Amino acid sequence: MQQQIRYKSGYKYQLAERYSRQLKSIRPDKEIETPWILLSRSGLITIKLSYAWDGASGPTIDTKSSMRGALVHDALAQLLRLGLLDIKWYHAVNQEFHDICVEDGMFRWRAFLWMKAVDNLKFWTRPSSEPETLVAP
Repeated sequence: MQQQIRYKSGYKYQLAERYSRQLKSIRPDKEIETPWILLSRSGLITIKLSYAWDGASGPTIDTKSSMRGALVHDALAQLLRLGLLDIKWYHAVNQEFHDICVEDGMFRWRAFLWMKAVDNLKFWTRPSSEPETLVAP
């Protein structure tokens, strides 16, 4: 008997090793853990090996200066969509994206424009924006 597989599409990148970062201002009330993301009450985010993300979204191109910012932003956005991270952190999530991109050499004006774009497009926080699980065959 043939077994089905369950998978998600829409990802371009997969983390080759665990990544951790101390967030500047996000401090959840309780520790949050999913199979791919751990966010401590102190604001330490750990994105686990093999986490998949799509890079910077929208009409833009991925550059080395956007990769870490997009990774952390996508992980935090996923926690928002899943209802695990309170929506009160919405603007702080976008600010983290901005700050990481600037740290990585992105022009401040470009990082600011990207931050404002995601700040004005709240659709990515809706549960319906979470990629659908597909089945094959």
